[in-house]
Amino acid sequence: MQQNSLMRSTLVYCLLFVAASMSVMLYYAATKTVGVADLAQDEVVSAQDREETASVAPTPENEIAINRAENNTNYFCVPMPENVKAEEVVLENHYMDKELWVGISSAQAKTYEDFYRANSVYGNCNNVTNGRIETEKERICLRFALTGVYEYRSIFEDHTLYVEFVPSKEIYEKIIVIDPAYGGDERGVTSDGVMAKDITLAIAKALKTRFDESDIKVYYTRMDDANPASADRVDLAMTTKADMLIRIEVSGDENSKLYGTSAVYNSKFFIPGFGNVELADLLEREVVTSISGKAGGLIESEAADEVVNSATVPAAAIRVGYLTNSQEAILLQRDDYIERIAEGIYNAVAKAYEQREK
Repeated sequence: MQQNSLMRSTLVYCLLFVAASMSVMLYYAATKTVGVADLAQDEVVSAQDREETASVAPTPENEIAINRAENNTNYFCVPMPENVKAEEVVLENHYMDKELWVGISSAQAKTYEDFYRANSVYGNCNNVTNGRIETEKERICLRFALTGVYEYRSIFEDHTLYVEFVPSKEIYEKIIVIDPAYGGDERGVTSDGVMAKDITLAIAKALKTRFDESDIKVYYTRMDDANPASADRVDLAMTTKADMLIRIEVSGDENSKLYGTSAVYNSKFFIPGFGNVELADLLEREVVTSISGKAGGLIESEAADEVVNSATVPAAAIRVGYLTNSQEAILLQRDDYIERIAEGIYNAVAKAYEQREK
């Protein structure tokens, strides 16, 4: 009897579980609501590698029509062709260009061009200035120019992508900007074919590995061989309301015997509490400790230090070593040394937040 009772109870629980599961499945089937994958600019393949064009104004041939009259929702609404599935749609946050890219990967991508020439986007378009279509192989990309830097919440429902623009500070409590100096034609200090721009980028990528596992949101001014203008690098920190901006540089001098790590700060812009000099001091001490190196001291910024001078958040440049010093040049090319520099910068940021919270 006891065994029969146990079997009946087990059967009842199984039936209840199946019923609950079916209810959930039927609910989602009815609402057709699914999430859409989001990618930050630092997580996507660089524009050069994908042979994509630079940001330009749309033309009559590729412009996406924007219906600004139909604005009865908080969402920016992007209609989708009927056969597009949610898993084929990816949002890319190209924050340095202030652009949102909606990519659709499909063998039918080329045929979608006519759909977007006939159908306008609508809804809350206040943050969107224009849009254009770009198609490559089996992918169509809808590029929307924005008024600023935003994060996104998105829903795919009834053949429409709904996008909500959200200020960074509404999502992330801690925000910093990492600025790998140089890029493109601006190589920085060079020595025997080694370029400073590659070293600063390598450090930024090593930092990304660490920060991706933390509760700190990091925006990077570049993660490829681009060379953003100084004003754009500073604007990223301003627009996202970052807590601090850290620039990574490499030193060079005619005197090849000079070596060591130093930090640059703006002494003319005073920030009460935790400011420029405090950040510079932490960066130098933590990096020097991590690499067991020589401290070169804190340096007041000069006219050429445009990024540090223009920032209105705590900002400093960490100069990680002299590429013109033969021994330090060897170290700066080693992966383990790059990792130790990144560890020092990461530790400095962690301690900076500790100081800010006191």
